[in-house]
Amino acid sequence: MVGERQAYRQRRRAREFEAFAAGVAGRLMHTASLLTGEPAGHCPHAERLLTAALARTYAEWDRLRGEDPYNRAREELVGLFARAGWRHRRRQGGLLEPLTPGERLILVLRLYEGIAEEQTAALVGIPVGRVQTICTRAISTMYAS
Repeated sequence: MVGERQAYRQRRRAREFEAFAAGVAGRLMHTASLLTGEPAGHCPHAERLLTAALARTYAEWDRLRGEDPYNRAREELVGLFARAGWRHRRRQGGLLEPLTPGERLILVLRLYEGIAEEQTAALVGIPVGRVQTICTRAISTMYAS
C-alpha cells in the first residue's frame, strides 16, 4: 500500500513537471541562447544549460511549495551560466555579440526577462548600482557596434 502511494506521487510529480517544462521550455531556451550568444537553431551550449537547469528544478520540485517554478528554473539557468560564463566568450554573431558574458546576463535579465534592478542584483549577487552601470555600458556598447 505504501509503495503504491509513493509510486502514484512520483508519477503525479513527473506529470506536473512535464507539463511545466513543456510550457516554459521555449522561453527558457530563448533566454539560454541569448545568454550563450548562440544563434537560434544551433545552440548546443544553451541546450545543455537548459537541460541542467530543468534537471535541478525537477530535483527541487517537491520543495518549491508556493514558489514560482519558472523563477526557480530561471535562477538555476542564470546560476549555471554565471558559473560557466567565461566559456561563452567566443563570438557567435547576433545583436549581443559585442557584449561580455556578464553584460549579456544583466541585459537578458533586465530587458528580456523584465526583472527589476533589485531582483537582478540579488539574483546575480552584485550591488544594484553595479547592475545599473553594467546595463548602461552594455546598451552603449550595442549602439556603438
